[in-house]
Amino acid sequence: MTVFMKRLTFWGSLVALLVIGLAFAFRPRAIVVDMTEVRRGELVVTVNDEGRTRVHDIYVLSAPVAGHMRRIDLHAGDVVVARETVVAEIEPIDPAFLDPRSEAQAIADVRAAESAEALARATIEQAEAELEFARREHDRATQLIEEGTISQRERDDAEREYRTKRAALATALAALDVRSYELERARAALVTPADSRARAEDCACVAIRAPVDGSVLRILQQSEAVVTSGTPLIEIGDPRDLEIVVDLLSSDAVSVAAGQRVLIERWGGETALEGRVRLVEPYGFTKVSALGIEEQRVNVIIDLTSPTEEWARLAHGYQVELRIILWEAADALKLPMLALFRDGEDWAVFVESGGRAELRHVTLGRRSQLEFQVLDGLEDGERVVLHPSDRVQAGVRIAARGS
Repeated sequence: MTVFMKRLTFWGSLVALLVIGLAFAFRPRAIVVDMTEVRRGELVVTVNDEGRTRVHDIYVLSAPVAGHMRRIDLHAGDVVVARETVVAEIEPIDPAFLDPRSEAQAIADVRAAESAEALARATIEQAEAELEFARREHDRATQLIEEGTISQRERDDAEREYRTKRAALATALAALDVRSYELERARAALVTPADSRARAEDCACVAIRAPVDGSVLRILQQSEAVVTSGTPLIEIGDPRDLEIVVDLLSSDAVSVAAGQRVLIERWGGETALEGRVRLVEPYGFTKVSALGIEEQRVNVIIDLTSPTEEWARLAHGYQVELRIILWEAADALKLPMLALFRDGEDWAVFVESGGRAELRHVTLGRRSQLEFQVLDGLEDGERVVLHPSDRVQAGVRIAARGS
């Protein structure tokens, strides 16, 4: 081999190696992406929110009259029996303290009543004396008329006078009763709260009894107090008759209907409880969220269908998490929503085909919190790219992360 050929072979080999190295260095590399397979399985579409338990029928007992309520000896959780258990007692209100002027006037009224009573007693004594005299005159006239000494008219005058004096005595006795009652009324104006407390044990109180069998849920006024008519005192209900109320956004509530199944989770037990929607209330209300946004909410009432012994630890006002099942399928072709993106007006995904990304439009059905039902465009077992970046385009080489 000549020197020229040797040089050509040497430099040619170097150039070839350089070209191969540059081609290898600058060749397009596969983009590393996260992938998942499209699979068939259970898909459940739910409305999720937090609710609270409550007794179905709560009885709030109020004061039927104004008065001084004695301390309630019951406590939350105590069992009550309908029409037997006395939950509260109300006695008359103590009289108010008198200011000096009112006290002086009341004392003067008592003295005036005492004087009037004394006058009535004196009047009775006078009436008795006159009646005695009229009786004797009547007896004397009766004897004389028999002897023929006086006329019949004189005898009639004596009888009339006797009857008049007897009526005057009866009038005086009635007047004494009136003055005695007036004296009692005047003395009653001087009764102090201390005197009223001393007679409290003899006072007939108004007893408030439990209207139904159940338990005490909450005591609104336990200590002694002066209450007005209608003041709420105690709440009673049956803790075994529980329901759940959840206030849903009105946009979610329109999808809920009576009879739908409900899963009750994170209530404190180890397993989820079962429930069923009983009522979607026909009116909404405005509620301000924690972010200060006004929202239209609708109350949905749910009955517990699990056996009572499974949720016996629940009580009134407990917080639970709910999943109201709107739709469910046991064998649905489903796709994570992280793989989806918009391509114009259509939903699309990147499918791995021969190591390259293939753009595929899909038709979607129902959706859960994390997954969509695929109606068309994908097959069971195909792999799709999760949360594709702007580097992933149709036809580029892709590789699964970690492979």
